[in-house]
Amino acid sequence: MDGKKITGTDYLGLGLWAFGGLGMEALYAYLLEPMIYGGPMQEWSVVQTIVHWILTCATWGIFAAVLIRKSGTKYNFPLTDKGMKMTLVRVGVCLVFIAAACWIDSMSWGGFKVYLEFQRRGLLLFVFQYIYYAFETMLFLLIIVFGQKACEVWFHRENFPFGGIICGLTWGLAHMFTKDILTGILGLLLGVALGSAYLVVNRDLRKAYVVMFFMFVL
Repeated sequence: MDGKKITGTDYLGLGLWAFGGLGMEALYAYLLEPMIYGGPMQEWSVVQTIVHWILTCATWGIFAAVLIRKSGTKYNFPLTDKGMKMTLVRVGVCLVFIAAACWIDSMSWGGFKVYLEFQRRGLLLFVFQYIYYAFETMLFLLIIVFGQKACEVWFHRENFPFGGIICGLTWGLAHMFTKDILTGILGLLLGVALGSAYLVVNRDLRKAYVVMFFMFVL
């Protein structure tokens, strides 16, 4: 950064950009697209819904690519490096996280979430929705990564899920306004769990993405 010291605020700023990227969907869904389609998203056709998801995923993909590149080139924090090899204990903990998330979702949905979404959406919408989830996972993962790094710079403590708390307070609680209070609280708790999973996989972005995706969608 041209001799300027990199601070926790710099990393937090990257995380907030990731959160802002997620927020672009609200701009599309509640302002721009209703004006174009002539009604709220609940009244959109299958094609309009798919177009919304494609537009959202393209936006999220651009945000993620730019932030990952900027993190390595400008802030000397490369995210593409592989982490340490996982022990069996860590793999087991990740499986417990995934199973717990699946159980909580099943309790909330009244059954297996993936099956119920397939029933509700049908094959075409189901496929595009899970592509949408894949892109969403990347951005809330980046909130965790940059939030964790920022707090480690500030507090000099590495084994606490700071990034998960920040994810829960941003991405998680945002669901309180777009959906309902219970979903917001569950999002907060899920954010903390996702941040813990990031530490369990030794901060490896690839492994963290896989674990978080399954925690999120199951």
